[in-house]
Amino acid sequence: MQRAHLFRMTLVIRGRLLAVGAGMFQLGILSSGGSSLSVRYTSNSTAPHDVFVVAHEDDWQLFMGDVVAKRIRAGHSVTFVYLTAGDDGRDSLYWQTRERAALQSTRVAIGPAAADSNAISCSTLEISEHTIQKCVIANTESYFMRLPDGKRNGAGFARHDYQSLRRLRGKKIGTIAAVDGSSTYRGWQDLKTTVSNLIGWGSASAEIVVHANDPSVAANPHDHFDHRMAGLLVNDLRKGQTWNTEYYVGYALATRAANRSADDAREKTAIFLAYDKEMMRVNRAWSAFAEHPAFYSECMLRTYARKPRASGSR
Repeated sequence: MQRAHLFRMTLVIRGRLLAVGAGMFQLGILSSGGSSLSVRYTSNSTAPHDVFVVAHEDDWQLFMGDVVAKRIRAGHSVTFVYLTAGDDGRDSLYWQTRERAALQSTRVAIGPAAADSNAISCSTLEISEHTIQKCVIANTESYFMRLPDGKRNGAGFARHDYQSLRRLRGKKIGTIAAVDGSSTYRGWQDLKTTVSNLIGWGSASAEIVVHANDPSVAANPHDHFDHRMAGLLVNDLRKGQTWNTEYYVGYALATRAANRSADDAREKTAIFLAYDKEMMRVNRAWSAFAEHPAFYSECMLRTYARKPRASGSR
């Protein structure tokens, strides 16, 4: 794809042409129909709380971006749990850039109120005897667990001794270590306990909704194995919990019918482009959109989710 198109996605929705470009990405968030969108936050501890458990730093933007923005603007507190570093077998510069890119897209999802936070506040958190990076922007919290990317087939990369979520859950390996050496998880149960505590950390919410990629092969075929493991982790954790759960279609999204409005698609595109822009700021070859422009354009027009029937079912 030519460089001139790296920052531009042109979408056709219900016969209307929608373009979101590099210089426009924030406008799609700040305005709708010529009027400003306001964000209302609440300090009420019983306000709804949404937790997005994802494998990689660009997953929620692609598969759930418009949902995230709506929940934040409805006054919900929002937590992101990123299971892997999304390192793709590369060095630390790449995965650290992905974390910054995820935070930039979070700022866009928040909207104008993100300007009230002059800086992103990051620190380390000790939970379940593990050290995890925590970043706060306005009414959102992001937790970066930095486990090794498992590769699309779940086999892992040589750089990290072929560790992966799939191999951990399948008991092919007994432990999995964060790529920066900050923590080691001793089995799937240890990981489950830690994520469970993160979901409930600091929240006395009367309603918790946990969002993840759909673990069902029938409902969500051909997905990345890291995505599937995130869904299976949430599915395992649901047993005995009172959380509501929503599962989202991943890579199969592009094969479904378009179901987002023009405003939804514009907003979702703006959130994703904020991520892509930060990646290219460090290295222009790291544009996710440039790798598969047709696929990513199709994702902007679609968000598919289902609510599982009963606790622990798929």
